[in-house]
Amino acid sequence: MAEVSIKGATRTEFGKGASRRARVAGQVPAVIYGHGEKPVHITLPARELGVALKESNVLLNIDIDGKAELTLPKSVVRHPIKQNLEHIDLVLVRRGEKVVVAVPVHTEGKHDPDGILEHQHNTVEVECEATSIPKFLVIDIEGMTAGTSRFASDVVLPAGITLISPANTVIVHLSERSAIVEEAPVVAATDAPADAAAAPEAEKKDE
Repeated sequence: MAEVSIKGATRTEFGKGASRRARVAGQVPAVIYGHGEKPVHITLPARELGVALKESNVLLNIDIDGKAELTLPKSVVRHPIKQNLEHIDLVLVRRGEKVVVAVPVHTEGKHDPDGILEHQHNTVEVECEATSIPKFLVIDIEGMTAGTSRFASDVVLPAGITLISPANTVIVHLSERSAIVEEAPVVAATDAPADAAAAPEAEKKDE
């Protein structure tokens, strides 16, 4: 998994106004907590943080006043429209300790072309060492037939990784392609056009 070093700065101002000023200056307010330690309020450079967060479950090795803290993003808040980073919560981790994280699941193989693959869950929760979190896990869909599913228990887990999600959690389902036959509307034969054409002739006779 990815591990990114990034430099942070201790926050001395708090509140909405202080957070707004930090964002204008290109910084993202953040909090580091965990392991019974007192929460540490910092700011991180928005651009570097944004690039790092493109990696799933990235470890952030944060340098704060010369002291390095290994952290895992726990909660990321973005602007609802602009999607700019507004705040991030980070949890302290130690090398060698185990953590529970949600890992993306990728499909592999070919399914019955007569079915439509539906992704019910894009991630599964697993327990693994903090420094060995996989970027993604794989589930084999080779030969799946319409009407069948693959479950969390079917996800391939590397050595040292334990499944936490319920084993019967549906990851993907191959639904049956609906056979909808659209019939062209049938126009019933009527005498209306003939009557309509005859109407002027009738009027001429009356004149």
